[in-house]
Amino acid sequence: MAVDEGVAPAESTTTGEEGPVHRLKPNAIGLLGVVFMAVATAAPITAMTGNVPFMVSSGNGIGAPASYLVAMVVLAIFAVGFTSMAKHITSTGAFYGFISYGLGRTIGLASGLLATFAYVVFEPALIGIFSTFATDTIKDQTGVDVPWWLFAILMLAINASGTWFGVSVAEKLLIVLLATEVTILAAMAISVAFHGGGPNGFTFGPVNPVNAFQGTSAGLGLFFAFWSWVGFESTAMYGEESRDPKKIIPKATMISVLGVGVFYVFVSWMAITGNGEAAAVEAASSANPLALFFNPTEQYVGHWAVVVMQWLMITGSLACGMAFHNCAARYMYALGREGVLPSLKNTIGRTHAEHGSPHIAGLVQTVISGVLLAAFWLAGKDPYSGTYVLLAILGTMAILVVQAVCSFAVLAYFRKNHPESRHWFRTFTAPLVGGLAMLAVVVLLVSNMGVAAGPESGSLVLRATPWLVALIAAGGIGYAQYLKRRAPERYALLGRTVLEETKER
Repeated sequence: MAVDEGVAPAESTTTGEEGPVHRLKPNAIGLLGVVFMAVATAAPITAMTGNVPFMVSSGNGIGAPASYLVAMVVLAIFAVGFTSMAKHITSTGAFYGFISYGLGRTIGLASGLLATFAYVVFEPALIGIFSTFATDTIKDQTGVDVPWWLFAILMLAINASGTWFGVSVAEKLLIVLLATEVTILAAMAISVAFHGGGPNGFTFGPVNPVNAFQGTSAGLGLFFAFWSWVGFESTAMYGEESRDPKKIIPKATMISVLGVGVFYVFVSWMAITGNGEAAAVEAASSANPLALFFNPTEQYVGHWAVVVMQWLMITGSLACGMAFHNCAARYMYALGREGVLPSLKNTIGRTHAEHGSPHIAGLVQTVISGVLLAAFWLAGKDPYSGTYVLLAILGTMAILVVQAVCSFAVLAYFRKNHPESRHWFRTFTAPLVGGLAMLAVVVLLVSNMGVAAGPESGSLVLRATPWLVALIAAGGIGYAQYLKRRAPERYALLGRTVLEETKER
């Protein structure tokens, strides 16, 4: 296997003194599979029931659906540039590989570490909300009080097993979980629409883009809207395992952005309409904010649907956590197989001999998640308001910074490469606007962190969040420069391991 233009072929073959480079199982997943894996990271039912009530009560009020409309447009513009690059590069490291090619190996490694860090903390965050949904639902429906940490252990085991046996196993489970949660939300929304709206009929204030910038804290509402999409870019991570990644990954990314966006707008709009605008704000601000969804579901679908929705909130957060676990494992694997640290190449950089999965990276991610959950438990943090909220904010800040940098990497990449693919909108205007918009969202997050954290607004973890993100980025830059001076052969491989048959071209 020849190594072309500094690109290491990603298959189990010897490449000099560095030894074999292990690759993931090829042709294991198709277009729909990639879409489901990406949409699972958005967790529609968790995004709706977890974010919309807070947006309505403390953000932009009835303008929450309009926030999703604005976010969908911005993310679609970002995705135009992102997918343009995906047509030339297939990298399990996604942002890590893209940014390495666009802005150089140093910025690439810093971004790769930030993205890895984000997905690493997202899994325990989702385990926190999964455990909360599970304990509350079982207590509400059976009267049995089960400790939340038992559910946390269960989810850790499920996630670890899914990664061990390969992406096709996780894909099948996620398809089932996503289909059910989308169905119950759609049943509520469609029922409200078929009944001609709520008590006040159809109202179009919730989808008026102007209302996205109104309310108690418009910035907070917009931030939560963007938060609801975190992980959609994970489509690129499955390129090495997908069939015909040059076509599948761009299509899957745009389907994920637009499909999820239309769904979010419609469901949140019908939830508000089904209650009536004034009653929706009242329900979202009550002691049981989930009434924003439960009320119209019970009225227009039936009590049975509320019961089912409670269980699907559990399975939806499980699906989301599983998808984040897969993302974290693949980022670790991408860094490991390139020998960022020599000891990693034959550990997290290895794949399972039979399943072609990043099994060791998956186990490492499980251990890290377990340690973080134990630390938050020992600190007396609530699994929802403490673990979920604090770790989600931390991971979201890291991934938003990486998304912004990726947009500028697309600009730089096409300015220097592939004149035949350059386009005034796809490779210049779209990534420029997308990058600036992502930076604006980071500002929204920083300025609204305290409010978003609720009862944890004074937490040490929250105060340290910007500093942790900056420290990881600085560490990546510093270590890349160290490699450049002391181990140039390893530095040359940073962000360059891609499929030989689909290498940068």
